[in-house]
Amino acid sequence: MTKELQKRIITSAVLLSLLIIFNFSKFFGMGVLIFALFICIEFSELLSKLVGPGLIKHYRYSSYPEKLNLKYLTLQILAIFYVLIVFGGSSFELHGRSGNPIFFLFLLSICFFSDIGGYVIGKSIGGKRLTKISPKKTISGSIGSFSFSILALLLFYNYDQYEYSLSINNFLFCLIISLVCQLGDLFISYIKRKAKIKDTGNILPGHGGLLDRVDGIIFAVPFAYLLLKLI
Repeated sequence: MTKELQKRIITSAVLLSLLIIFNFSKFFGMGVLIFALFICIEFSELLSKLVGPGLIKHYRYSSYPEKLNLKYLTLQILAIFYVLIVFGGSSFELHGRSGNPIFFLFLLSICFFSDIGGYVIGKSIGGKRLTKISPKKTISGSIGSFSFSILALLLFYNYDQYEYSLSINNFLFCLIISLVCQLGDLFISYIKRKAKIKDTGNILPGHGGLLDRVDGIIFAVPFAYLLLKLI
């Protein structure tokens, strides 16, 4: 086991432990808010690398040496709206689904297993590159993500064999959420590639920034909420 993999596993275990604590406490809302604020901060840094800072130099001899970067401001507002309203709102709704916070933990577990599976299988097997957006992403890693996402269902099956039965619908749900996680990961990777940076931060050992670790989750949670509303 490489040192990088050890760091990823330890960081994942710590994050999952914190999520479990907040998930079953009355401080869930506070936890989501703190989490969302950290994501917004990293998004802000990422956007400043992509389109320039919020304030840019104006005309050399102008009495107003700086002016607002409207592109940055627009993207920042959209990012804050998505993270706080769309992701945050979906988290609250899913957490209270049927008055059972276990489902929200199940959803997050799918995301974590999918991420770890992609890394472990991709590193172990390697093979053909999945896309030019992220050179380290491989087809084998993508298959690993889909495969490991099923482990979440097997884990929760031992908790409630009715709600988390080994049915076709539940298998499909895991695979769809894994797909959304992978697409979210690729989307953030595309932005980072355009901004010419490797990580969105360095707060998490072995992962970089918090956004690097949860890029799939912030897209999977709203999608899961929408999916459950439709079915």
